[in-house]
Amino acid sequence: MCGRFTLFASMPVLSKMFDAPGSGDLAPRYNIAPSQTILAVRVSPATGLRDFLRARWGLVPSWSKDPSIGNRLINARSETVHVKPAFRSAFRDRRCLIPASGFFEWRRIDGRKQPYFIRMRDGSPFALAGLWEPGKEPEDPVGTCAILTTESNSVVSPLHDRMPVIVGPDRYEQWLAPGAGSPDSLKPLLAPWPPGGMEAWPVGPRVNNPRIDDEECVALFRGTVPPVAE
Repeated sequence: MCGRFTLFASMPVLSKMFDAPGSGDLAPRYNIAPSQTILAVRVSPATGLRDFLRARWGLVPSWSKDPSIGNRLINARSETVHVKPAFRSAFRDRRCLIPASGFFEWRRIDGRKQPYFIRMRDGSPFALAGLWEPGKEPEDPVGTCAILTTESNSVVSPLHDRMPVIVGPDRYEQWLAPGAGSPDSLKPLLAPWPPGGMEAWPVGPRVNNPRIDDEECVALFRGTVPPVAE
């Protein structure tokens, strides 16, 4: 599962990273939660070129008349995404990349849930595999999206048995190309990210509140918690 993540990178950095035009300021976000508006990269249906999409986290399928369904569709399991009615159309034609600087998972310790922050060791931003749907009304330019998950690698597995799918730069084009969504061709992209370049550390309880979004959400927790072994 992926229920919270962060994004610290500036728009110029992301524009270069994804080879997509971007403008304006992008404030650092330390506690991105479901139902909030997030940034995604897609191939525009209008131009055939990459662009940035602002989308609410929680996918609302085109056939659904109930927008609250998005509250339950923040993640899509990579093993079944191609057959689930809520996701299969988007998996075929509307895949996206969701920029992130890290994500959170929780580990149950002595009856409580201890949050951990997971990121790349060098602090660089990376791309999560996502799906998107357009807004329901012409006057609503904001779409909706979901994040794909896969089995955890050895960094994340002590915390949770699932982790978000991370797509490397050499696979961006393949993932974003509309209509190239056969399970066999995309399966290599949906494997757990190699653990060697990742790290995790415990953080404080501030991240549990989705209304709190500040740098303290990712600060090392000074209390006593068991280490995460790779």
